[in-house]
Amino acid sequence: MSTKKTNNSKIIQKIRKERLTFGKMIESIRKADNITQVELAAKLKISRAHLCDLEKGRRTITVARAIQLSNILGYSTHQFVAKALEDITSAAGLDVRITLEAA
Repeated sequence: MSTKKTNNSKIIQKIRKERLTFGKMIESIRKADNITQVELAAKLKISRAHLCDLEKGRRTITVARAIQLSNILGYSTHQFVAKALEDITSAAGLDVRITLEAA
């Protein structure tokens, strides 16, 4: 078994035990793609410190920004927006899971 596969398995197991936040989702994408914070921040056109704050949950993200980031990274807009909304509602004291579907 390769080291990369083992590391990815450990990351996935850790994520499954925790509530998936927007920041943890971004961090897991970054780690799965095996890129640094500096590289991902450059791709997203934000500072490394801003990316670090997002990953650690010290900053929340707007729905509009979640859409932009999902488009840049090529991931599901619905998933990014749902996680952003979950973080916003969690910060307000409401623990909910949000699912979006096309109208």
